[in-house]
Amino acid sequence: MTVDRALIEQAAQLLRGCARLAVLTGAGISKESGVPTFRDAMDGLWARYDPQELATPQAFARNPKLVYDWYTYRRELVAGAAPNPGHYALVDLEPLIPEVTIITQNVDGFHRAAGSRTVIELHGSLGEDRCSANCRGAPTLVKPGAALPAAPGEPPRCPYCRSFLRPNVVWFNEALPVEALERAMQVSRSCDVMLVVGTSGVVQPAASLPYWAVRSGAKLIDVNPGMDEIGPAADVFLQGPSGEVLPQLVDALRTPA
Repeated sequence: MTVDRALIEQAAQLLRGCARLAVLTGAGISKESGVPTFRDAMDGLWARYDPQELATPQAFARNPKLVYDWYTYRRELVAGAAPNPGHYALVDLEPLIPEVTIITQNVDGFHRAAGSRTVIELHGSLGEDRCSANCRGAPTLVKPGAALPAAPGEPPRCPYCRSFLRPNVVWFNEALPVEALERAMQVSRSCDVMLVVGTSGVVQPAASLPYWAVRSGAKLIDVNPGMDEIGPAADVFLQGPSGEVLPQLVDALRTPA
């Protein structure tokens, strides 16, 4: 898909004068890698469940094994996918702009896998387990292989306090990690340009970050296959898949104006 060249050049011109770029990414960029969105993953054996009933502290308290198995299934889906050209295009921006910070709502780890150096994971990391009691501080991460073996009908247990392990992700009814959210807000308020990629702009508090950026004087570029909540506020809206649009934007930025 070829985006209007004039719009690509308009976005590139904003980036040419940018010293601090904040990039906010959502489920759309991961979906292009073949990772189902949260609700799209409810198929096969999991089709009869509501994902909001599997991703809450209350669900884990009721049936920790069921919830842990659901996340094991999601980890398998991610393991069968890989970063796409959109992820790599964001890495390619780093030599072209002095400071690039990725703020992601995704938990698949693809930005780090692609090579992005500064990544703020607002919703945690699917690839990590932590103690459900955070017995050594929040979060108490447990390295693979260090967990106590799972008993029948149970998840693995913490090697320090024997509480159940859980995935290190943010569930419904839980607050975002304070440090990650504070860093994301600081980056949003201090950036020159915010590039929003593949997010609907409705999940709070991440959906507020572009507006914090704009109120602080930043320019806003939105990349999405269809118009979203953020598009009307953007200085430039680039319609199309990020894996096709972002490489075009990088090429334009590399070309002298």
